[in-house]
Amino acid sequence: MKKGKWLVLVVGILILTALDQLTKHLAVFYLKGQESVSIIKNVFELTYVENRGAAFGILQNHREFFLILTVAALIAMAWVYWKIPAKKKYVPLSVILLVLMAGAIGNMIDRGLQGYVVDFFYFKLIDFPVFNVADIYVTVSCCVAVILLLFAYKETDFEEIFSKE
Repeated sequence: MKKGKWLVLVVGILILTALDQLTKHLAVFYLKGQESVSIIKNVFELTYVENRGAAFGILQNHREFFLILTVAALIAMAWVYWKIPAKKKYVPLSVILLVLMAGAIGNMIDRGLQGYVVDFFYFKLIDFPVFNVADIYVTVSCCVAVILLLFAYKETDFEEIFSKE
């Protein structure tokens, strides 16, 4: 069963990462050097930004730090994914890890190849920092994880995951 579980992980990550990279490629092609494109006037627009930091632009120009941190996080997430029993009740947790890893890899590819992450979604109404598809993966999977950890999973579920077996 583990082989099929890993196949799902790899294929899922490849598909989600490809979608992220495609949207970033389109942002570079259509938005770089151009004025912002208003989707909903004064609410939401597409605008090209090169983010050399982390979330909300913090820690600018620390590329190596982010690459090392991402690799360490990916190793930890893969280890947890490996530990999760192949039971129906753990499918949401496995999906969360898959989506979170895809987001981390999508932004790591940008940092590794270009030295910055391409961002392009901008909620002008609330002046929210510009973000991308990989950021959506990370944010949504983290929010769902918190909800599941607070309301769906019990301490005994984690004992089952992290038992010595």
